[in-house]
Amino acid sequence: MRICFVSRRYWPAVSGMSAYAENLLRALTGAGHDVTLVSQYRGDQQGRSVYGGGPPPPERIPDGVTLVALESLGEQAVGAGLPADFEADVATLRDTIAGLHADEPLDLLHAQYGYPTGLAVLEASEQLGIPAVVSIQGGDGHWIGTCCTTHRRAIRRVLEEAPALLIGSPSFRADVAARHQVPAERFTVISGATDTDLFHPTTERQIGTLSDPPVLLYHGRIDARKGVMDLLEAARLLRAGGRRMRLLVSGTGPDLNLLTQRALQPDLADTVQVLGPTSYHDAPAVYRRGDIFVSPTWAEGFSNTILEAMATGLPVVSTDVVGVRDCVRDGLNGLLVPPHDPESLAEAVARMLEDAPLRQRLAHEALRQVADEWSWPVAAARICTVYDEVRAAWPTRTTPKRPTADSSPEPATDFSCRFRREPHLL
Repeated sequence: MRICFVSRRYWPAVSGMSAYAENLLRALTGAGHDVTLVSQYRGDQQGRSVYGGGPPPPERIPDGVTLVALESLGEQAVGAGLPADFEADVATLRDTIAGLHADEPLDLLHAQYGYPTGLAVLEASEQLGIPAVVSIQGGDGHWIGTCCTTHRRAIRRVLEEAPALLIGSPSFRADVAARHQVPAERFTVISGATDTDLFHPTTERQIGTLSDPPVLLYHGRIDARKGVMDLLEAARLLRAGGRRMRLLVSGTGPDLNLLTQRALQPDLADTVQVLGPTSYHDAPAVYRRGDIFVSPTWAEGFSNTILEAMATGLPVVSTDVVGVRDCVRDGLNGLLVPPHDPESLAEAVARMLEDAPLRQRLAHEALRQVADEWSWPVAAARICTVYDEVRAAWPTRTTPKRPTADSSPEPATDFSCRFRREPHLL
């Protein structure tokens, strides 16, 4: 099968979705498919500083994958003081797919993110008569459509008309379906996955043991919406209560400078170490520096970093929110607390530090579940099944367009949208 996979973020963008894309591409080529990666990238200073930028590096392209790198010139209009022109990028993506199909016919399109890549793939699917699959990721489901009428209409078009939709968890599916008023049955849940060959426990120490002093670890996007500032406050509370510990923070993102400045304040300076950006293949060594993984996120589609921590053998403390509660079950394979609640977060961490049998039981159960449910062989097989189903039903299957309150003529583009000013947050 000739597959065109279209990604909004790929390496060197530091993102869980970059890891997801690389692992999926490797699985697809391993299954014998002919895969072309069409990847957007940020080449401007702002994009590079927030995520890492530039075209995907050759060493991160799996063998057998053909790369087409597209600079997000419309999005980068913000560098000239203009609103991000997502529409221009959608057109470029769509036309690029059409050109690839003209050179050698494609069998299936798969977009990672519902917007802008999902909309481009939907338009290409309709224009070229090729079946399409769209993966709805965390940012899409939580933010797109809450910002302006233009993007609400765009994402609802994708959700209503794409031949197939993939989503990472049952709770995320329910949340997106309710927010955008589309049937939950439109989505096929395929949980996130991790590379259990890359992420695995060290043989040098027993699962659940603590360093002296114990080390808490946060690894992921440095974004207030991931709860990183809540974690700093929880660390302050633990130290104020006399708890000996260290906190390592690894990653990059829009709030890295804010977090670094807070970590340098006297009440945290001897407790918190900010590691900065960590490459995907250096991440296993970072996980092994920690004793307890803490992810106080406000919402997820499905957390890749939590799965990586579980696969490494770390006990996990996280939040009872969409996209987390599907993989972390309180008291079974981790501890959950309410979001936006540093006090409860500190209490859960203290409980984990104090109770060695609890740490060991939770970590061992999480490790077992990752192998059984959330490894890449399991996820890739499920995705390929969806591909086969979509192709078998094409073109006989049609997605009925439901009349909606938004069926009036297309209004002018809303340039006041907050993501037009800060597209890197999307």
